[in-house]
Amino acid sequence: MHMLDRGNNHAEETFRPLADRMRPETLDEFVGQPHLMGKDSLLRRAVEEDRLFSIIFWGPPGSGKTTLARLIAGETQSHFETFSAVLSGVKEIKAVVAEAKTQRAGRRKKTILFVDEIHRFNKAQQDAFLPHVESGLITLIGATTENPSFEIIAPLLSRTRVMVLKPYSGEELLLILRRSLEDGTRGLGSLNLTIDDDALSHIVWTADGDARTALNSLEAVATLIREENMQERTITLAVVEEALQRKALQYDKAGEEHYNLISAFHKSLRGSDPDAALYWLGRMLEGGEDPLYIARRMMRFASEDVGNADPAALSIAVAAMQAFHFIGLPEGELALAQAAVYLATAPKSNALYTGFGRVKEAIRKTGTLPVPLHIRNAPTKLMKDLGYSKGYRYAHDYPGAIVPQDNLPDQLLGRNFYSPTDRGYEKTIKERLEKWYRMRRKDQE
Repeated sequence: MHMLDRGNNHAEETFRPLADRMRPETLDEFVGQPHLMGKDSLLRRAVEEDRLFSIIFWGPPGSGKTTLARLIAGETQSHFETFSAVLSGVKEIKAVVAEAKTQRAGRRKKTILFVDEIHRFNKAQQDAFLPHVESGLITLIGATTENPSFEIIAPLLSRTRVMVLKPYSGEELLLILRRSLEDGTRGLGSLNLTIDDDALSHIVWTADGDARTALNSLEAVATLIREENMQERTITLAVVEEALQRKALQYDKAGEEHYNLISAFHKSLRGSDPDAALYWLGRMLEGGEDPLYIARRMMRFASEDVGNADPAALSIAVAAMQAFHFIGLPEGELALAQAAVYLATAPKSNALYTGFGRVKEAIRKTGTLPVPLHIRNAPTKLMKDLGYSKGYRYAHDYPGAIVPQDNLPDQLLGRNFYSPTDRGYEKTIKERLEKWYRMRRKDQE
């Protein structure tokens, strides 16, 4: 059955992507984010009681940020405006503010302004909106995949609540996909499709918590069936693989094989086995694993298992990630392979990893110890009078720019958190530190 055989009244609707057609129309229809939209949650109560506040939704792609903003505007019967942080400027901001004043004065309506990719807001835009958010004329709802604390000015950030959205769980994506297969009005119900469990699980797995990606994948499968005029209306794993051009790993619903493979890869690197590392890397790439996930794991490995035994390891791992970003598939796979071999054959040390672990444990036990006065900055006379910077020894005034001076809080004096090994460049670091420790002990005698 053709996807457009539902009558002319639905013809225009079917040209919209499935992910857009299946956007929930009520809060009760919305799936996921129970910590934000559960029955007794702060946001749900604020919407139901019409006491909405300005919000920044921070979460990964496809987690429902835009959908939630539109639903909230509908539920509160507010005037809904959208604003492009990239394409619009102060002139457009003035127009939004003028319309908000008209809505409030003439129609008694509040204005919700939705800014997607709010991390792209420049400072002039943020400053222009600030007084109107502060006065309550505009209720701002921003959506971002980036940490807003790095991109939003403090005054505006302090007048909003940052709410973190999580990737969809596998169970939630299954519910969304099944609903789309059954819905005959907005979804694919008129195609009378059935789907095997392993095929559905593969769509969920490749989506990696992104509802939009999951629905786009399902639509790609349905399009393949339609265009090839398949008589069989059951979606199998083979059909999904063909539609997505990604070979499925043999994994269970809990994703155990996914974790088995990355564990095998990590342990092969740690075990200095480049052949095994290349094999498990290839298995993951052939199985459709996100290459950037592998790159992130190698960057972590470079610090955790190689550390300062070979300081170049982290640079190599980061360069591989950047090269893959630039080249993409399939050529970028070779950069990942080069980094994997380098990491596998590099000298190993977990001294940095264990040392930083000791630091965190010390902080948990001792709390926020004050900074010793002699290494505090003293930009004012009052600070100097209080003893700030008194007794500080400027390293460059000493031979070799080395000064035997304590820099830890008094309660931690003498603690050695970082203990380098005798492997690779760490041997040089160890010899250097031992020389400095001797100088410090001699100075204290």
